[in-house]
Amino acid sequence: MPQYLTVTHLLAQLQDVDPSLRVRIAVNPDFPFSHLLASNLVVHDGLVYLAEDGQEGYLPTAVSDELAWA
Repeated sequence: MPQYLTVTHLLAQLQDVDPSLRVRIAVNPDFPFSHLLASNLVVHDGLVYLAEDGQEGYLPTAVSDELAWA
């Protein structure tokens, strides 16, 4: 996996995922949380920005473990 995720890499990772699944972003400050993504995005200066749309709650332990955040 590249250091910087590109749209191409993201699309490749998502191509075999059920398109009806909801999307969350995992954030790891001191306590891992699950955040919602807004439905809009912004392209500016060669970067794509996905907007955060609120915190959902603690990240499931299995996800934290998979990300090696435990």
